[in-house]
Amino acid sequence: MPLNLPDKLPAIELLKQENIFVIDNSRATQQDIRPLRIVVLNLMPLKITTETDLIRLLSNTPLQLEISFMKVKSHTSKNTPVEHMKAFYRDFELMRDEKFDGMIITGAPVEHMDFEEVAYWDEISDIFRWARTHVTSTLYICWAAQAGLYYHYGVPKYKLDKKMFGIFAHHTNNPLLPIFRGFDDVFYVPHSRHTEVHREDILKVKELDLISESDESGVYMVMARGGREIFVTGHSEYSPLTLDTEYRRDLDKGLPIEMPVNYYRDNDPAKGPLVRWRAHANLFFQNWLNYYVYQETPFDINEIK
Repeated sequence: MPLNLPDKLPAIELLKQENIFVIDNSRATQQDIRPLRIVVLNLMPLKITTETDLIRLLSNTPLQLEISFMKVKSHTSKNTPVEHMKAFYRDFELMRDEKFDGMIITGAPVEHMDFEEVAYWDEISDIFRWARTHVTSTLYICWAAQAGLYYHYGVPKYKLDKKMFGIFAHHTNNPLLPIFRGFDDVFYVPHSRHTEVHREDILKVKELDLISESDESGVYMVMARGGREIFVTGHSEYSPLTLDTEYRRDLDKGLPIEMPVNYYRDNDPAKGPLVRWRAHANLFFQNWLNYYVYQETPFDINEIK
């Protein structure tokens, strides 16, 4: 099944060029199916890029999804056209009374700040609380994962001596969980962050289950409430060129940045990236949608508790 997306969303035409099957609202209304309602709280500065990355992965499922985009009222995006934000995003306050089968909360470029110093911390804390009663399963990515773990469970974050930047090998701690169905013993995930959470802090909290980690990049995936909350520290949704763009951007700015680890062919930027996380990314999002959203959410969305 295709995705049901807002008419004229830029990602539609971009993904059709990649042979990704997506439809807009006009066509979706002709199909007699109860789509899963997925809301994305997009905190990334390049919102169109993030939308496209997530939709690319969400589209690879037999389920029909209705995608909505949420924004925080207490922050104005400086890197996305105002017209785009008005056309496709709604403030949390306008969505507060709605319920959703699944929710994705993205990373944000505020890692160097303490959580309480972030301008929209009060509002996003309100959203974290709201998600527990209005969403069947919430997927927290990168900074959002650290923020969610801190808000809900008091898990602190720590600054790294240097940026965790590159493609790293991971393993599962509980391979029988549905989220890992079809996974290889070792799988790869991009990371791009300046902070981390520590496994010993996770293990102290009985409500948390550390289900995947890396010898190099540390904690990767944490689950709570039987999968109603999944915290992921990496960026499996990244496109092949995202790390390259970040690397060259920082070089142009004269920032202290090392070449992303295990990313370029023969460690040569001129040869381009070697993509080895795409299969994991697609499988991860498929498993989340199937086993933790579709299989768990009530047919009547208003019955979500």
